[in-house]
Amino acid sequence: MNPTGTTQVLYEIELERRAQDRKFPEQGDMPDGTSPESREVADAARAYADHSAEHGHLTWRDILNEEVMEALTADSVDELRLELIQVAAVAVKWIEAIDKRAP
Repeated sequence: MNPTGTTQVLYEIELERRAQDRKFPEQGDMPDGTSPESREVADAARAYADHSAEHGHLTWRDILNEEVMEALTADSVDELRLELIQVAAVAVKWIEAIDKRAP
């Protein structure tokens, strides 16, 4: 059976995660590096995405940037985890959109 769609994307992500673990085995012990003090960056990214959507110019970059900026400004582990799930979901959906365009 040849996996397609989300299954294929998640399989490729799993392969990449394994490669990352081999290259950087100490990743599990790194600090998160988030900072709620730069909340204005996330607010600006959200405003830009909203503006782009309202004017019919929204891109995958805009959506992913908004989610990444929100994750980087999380002020709790629970909020960070939720935002990173959203980052991952947008990235997977974007990959699926690319795959649909492929000949």
